[in-house]
Amino acid sequence: MRIRPATADELPRLQDIERAAGEPFRALGMVEIADDDPPTLEALEGHRRAGRAWVAVANEGPPLGYLLDEVVDGAAHIEQVSVHPSAARRGLGRLLIDALADRAAAEGLTALTLTTFAEVPWNAPYYARLGFRTLGDAELTEGLRRIRRHEAELGLDRWPRVCMRRSL
Repeated sequence: MRIRPATADELPRLQDIERAAGEPFRALGMVEIADDDPPTLEALEGHRRAGRAWVAVANEGPPLGYLLDEVVDGAAHIEQVSVHPSAARRGLGRLLIDALADRAAAEGLTALTLTTFAEVPWNAPYYARLGFRTLGDAELTEGLRRIRRHEAELGLDRWPRVCMRRSL
């Protein structure tokens, strides 16, 4: 498995991965999450041009997973990490996150951060196994507070959410 920057022609595939990765939420009664639209091609292209869109590929095949990040308050913030269900449980999410950690450290960033669902098994509990810890309200940076406000506006607070951090 190899992690590399996403190419422009792969962006529709990233949308397909996102749609497929959303399906397991349906079984948890989170139909709105399962039915949520993937990032637009314009948004994906913005991440790609900024050098913040990464894919996991086997040999020269199509992407099986992807990660989007941005810098938020001195940390690499994982905006999205998704793996196609056909490639799940092979460590691709971990590979994408560990590759980001290496890049972020080389950029002089202090940590990885993310926001996620607290009670979804492949969300907060998974990230905790990867070394992330849940942040208390007093630990949230202004950037993370802004992200959480936006998520609340989108209705994501219908289910418990948390901010998490992994120091580098």
